[in-house]
Amino acid sequence: MTSFDTSPQLNAWRALLALAVVFVMLATTGWTALRNQRGPTALEASVTAWEHGRIDGRRLPDAQAAPTRLARFFASLAQWQRESLARRYPLAVGNMNGAPVELRYLANRAALRKARAAERLRMHDKRLSLSGQREAGRRAHHYESLLNPDRHVLAFDPAGSGKVAEVFGNLDRAERVSVVVPGVDTELLTFQRTDRKYAAPVGMAESLHAAERRVSPDTRTAVIAWADYTSPDGLGMEAATANRAEHGAGRLNALLRALPGRAPVSLFCHSYGSVVCGLAADTLPGRVTDIAVAGSPGMRVERATQLRTTAHVWAMRDADDWIQDVPYLEVGGLGHGADPVSAAFGARVLSARGAEGHSGYFVPGTESLRNFAEIGVGAYRTVACAAEDDTCRAGLSAAASAGRA
Repeated sequence: MTSFDTSPQLNAWRALLALAVVFVMLATTGWTALRNQRGPTALEASVTAWEHGRIDGRRLPDAQAAPTRLARFFASLAQWQRESLARRYPLAVGNMNGAPVELRYLANRAALRKARAAERLRMHDKRLSLSGQREAGRRAHHYESLLNPDRHVLAFDPAGSGKVAEVFGNLDRAERVSVVVPGVDTELLTFQRTDRKYAAPVGMAESLHAAERRVSPDTRTAVIAWADYTSPDGLGMEAATANRAEHGAGRLNALLRALPGRAPVSLFCHSYGSVVCGLAADTLPGRVTDIAVAGSPGMRVERATQLRTTAHVWAMRDADDWIQDVPYLEVGGLGHGADPVSAAFGARVLSARGAEGHSGYFVPGTESLRNFAEIGVGAYRTVACAAEDDTCRAGLSAAASAGRA
């Protein structure tokens, strides 16, 4: 299940907002979450090993150094040295903003093989419950799928529910880059689905990439399915607050600042993913030209101008998306602010004709997907507005469109 896929919990959502003051009082009087004390994760261990590592007697740079510094470091190495580091520290290199894209793919393949082997052992571990063994089997199956030679994994962390990002197209050569930012219930096991394919990040990104190629066959595009943050689990307290989104916004900005080349970037943010994009907006790199949200519960502001971004802000919602029944307000830290498709918000409101429900925006054949694709390739003049007029295209001249293409 991805991004508020079911509506029965709407009453619970409203109740959470209505009791905002109570929750704030509880939070300030000692209501805290219990955390298990554990050892370092596999990624943390890999980064620690990197920090103590050397290559031909040279100390390795800080894994959290600026992407430009890390890029210079890798550029100074021979190919065999880069590949050696990827094999020795696969999780560190595979998640390192600044490492060459192809090297990250190589490192993550090594990390996935190791994770798959661990889960295969857990499948037969008698110390685990039957449900634990079955989950290990599901994870091993997903790792096997991600290891397909045709797949390009840009980020991977097996800890907890898992994080992953995948690239469709050639990121190094792309003239336009799109990033799909999904919402709640996004994790390793929901990253790709066979049923309701276009409600999962992989299906969304694949569909968008294919649509962009149809709209502009001569434009080299790349699309990133970005599930590299810990999203809320269902429609509980975490989905009603910005805690997870704040952390996700930082990770999203780190990714964007490390992307190769200078191609314009468009963000496509679904449901709670639009909260992530809203919080990231004021620190986005200048190459981000568009933020498009669909089925949004809010972007943590009352007006689009408060996002403090130079990017075009687009919004859409189909007529039967139940998210419209969520209270669009923020009280005591609960709720996500104004409705992005409202006139007062000031976004460029797009047609979502053909989309059905909360997770139908990336389904092939819908006007919502076509609009996304046209934004992704910079074809602003042909997007379909929600209104009968061309309000959403106002101020986007042919010259402006060409300049951002």
